[in-house]
Amino acid sequence: MTSPTIDGFTYHRLPGADGVELNVAVAGDGPAVVLLHGFPQTHYMWRHVARALTDEHTVIVPDLRGYGDSAKPAAATPETYGKRTMARDVVEVARALGHEQLGLVGHDRGALVGVRAGLDHPDTVRYLGVLDVLPTLDTWAVLQGVHAKVAWHLYLMAQPPGLPEKMIAAVAPEFFASFLDAWDTDGSAFDVATRRHYVDSAVASVDAIVADYRATAGVDLELDQADRDAGRGLTMPVGVISQDWGSQLGFDARALWSAWSDDLTYEPIDAGHFMAEEKPAEIVRFIRGLAGRA
Repeated sequence: MTSPTIDGFTYHRLPGADGVELNVAVAGDGPAVVLLHGFPQTHYMWRHVARALTDEHTVIVPDLRGYGDSAKPAAATPETYGKRTMARDVVEVARALGHEQLGLVGHDRGALVGVRAGLDHPDTVRYLGVLDVLPTLDTWAVLQGVHAKVAWHLYLMAQPPGLPEKMIAAVAPEFFASFLDAWDTDGSAFDVATRRHYVDSAVASVDAIVADYRATAGVDLELDQADRDAGRGLTMPVGVISQDWGSQLGFDARALWSAWSDDLTYEPIDAGHFMAEEKPAEIVRFIRGLAGRA
């Protein structure tokens, strides 16, 4: 399987935490910004946004561990795919490229990695951008009642190792395609070839993806709760851009994020979940504005 690449970017195999190798696309010059993808995608979701940012930034776009063309280590412990470990991946990759400080923008799963990086490495992360997700602790807190069925996959992949992997593997193409189709609300985010790439890549990553999600019901949740109990938050400028999930599930997203950051901007967007592909110009504007606050 040949994965698509972002035009104009150079590709590297770089070590993250514990030597796990990540597939990383790099281009541009200037202050570093790292773009982290979501589920069930790869770094390729940033292709439009990444190219637009290279005139002002060194743009670093990895596949998260367990996804795309990055290494997929067996989940020897819950921490293997914990967001603390994945945040260390990001910091180590940036350092390998000569950057001790970076802006960090994540979508979905990548945003959860970004939040943990901001909490664990506040001197490294200059600003944090979040696309269409809540912190782990808040995600679980708001999933109540019948409307929480939108997040049914979180509960499936939170189960002990073994059965979720087997169930998903049995219908993997249909499982992953169902999210791509449901969340691309008007069918404009990606073409047939890109959709096929995401499905094929995810099918090859079932065990790692389940381990990533399982961590959010375990070690990631515990870390968020410990930070909340200790009064720790995000000290860098934080920008959140999101669909209006709160009106469906009965929460105020701006208020939830404000509990983590005293330097927050929050804006809704009229787009589907895959907003970096559906409305890349809006996301470029969002990132440039956030970088200007750092």
